[in-house]
Amino acid sequence: MTGAFIAFLCLLLGLFLQKQANLPLEKITKWVNAYLLNIVLPALALLYIPQIEPSWSLLLPISTAWFTFLLSWMIFGVLGKLLKWDNQTTGCLVIVAGLANTSFMGFPVIEGLYGKEGLPIALLIDQGGSFLLVSSLAIIVGSIYSHQEGNLSEIPLKILRFPPFGFLLVTIAMSILGWKTPEFLIPLVSLIGKTMAPMAIFAIGLKFSLDFDSLSSKFYWFGMGYRLLLAPLMVWLIYRNFLPESSLELKVSVLESGMAPMITGSIVAIQYDLKPKLATLLAGLGIPISIVTSMIWYYFLG
Repeated sequence: MTGAFIAFLCLLLGLFLQKQANLPLEKITKWVNAYLLNIVLPALALLYIPQIEPSWSLLLPISTAWFTFLLSWMIFGVLGKLLKWDNQTTGCLVIVAGLANTSFMGFPVIEGLYGKEGLPIALLIDQGGSFLLVSSLAIIVGSIYSHQEGNLSEIPLKILRFPPFGFLLVTIAMSILGWKTPEFLIPLVSLIGKTMAPMAIFAIGLKFSLDFDSLSSKFYWFGMGYRLLLAPLMVWLIYRNFLPESSLELKVSVLESGMAPMITGSIVAIQYDLKPKLATLLAGLGIPISIVTSMIWYYFLG
């Protein structure tokens, strides 16, 4: 509850600063985004990834996040070409609608509905799915669709230069080799990791603006429709063939797939200048809307 209150205050602070004419908002936004992407994400990778013990039984829940992201890329990539959308709109929808808010929103919702038994599954989906995706494939999509992309041959170098991706590779290697994060680093990276939600919400507040034109945009509703309805529906239709319909694994996987768009995904989209206003609206307004749709999915799943 305290975390939610702090996050709300950070949102209000961001909205307040947005209205101050004399502040260098662009610089502040860049600093906040740089902190989130270059410091917080690597810290979270070091905190969580080495703790995951690789096993085949983990793959099904984890794969739901990868499935819904790749499906988002396929659907919006095809629609973008057929309907002649600009690259920035397509890239924004692929990233922001393709990534679910499986931690900041997902953890408390799953714990509230299914108790602590559901948290380990939610953690796996978040760390093995959403977190890995935002540190890898989301960067590839951002590089491809950004108008700053330059030569496509430069994309691999851009990805390797992206600090979270480098830390991701290191921590995956640590997980495979069974190396744990040194104990003396845990308090530091844990402290940094706790700043993710409030700072990400603050970044949303700096960019968030609500108007009728935004809400009437077909792109907004394409993104929300995919994230809150189509993605969890496809997970339910496909994964019930591999997991018992009454299993906690399936229920948590479907619910996590139907969470609001991931805030960090919107930060990546903003970093690559992929329709920042659309990205912040999807992530910001998606949270209250997805509370309603999550309850619908909960009762649908039994």
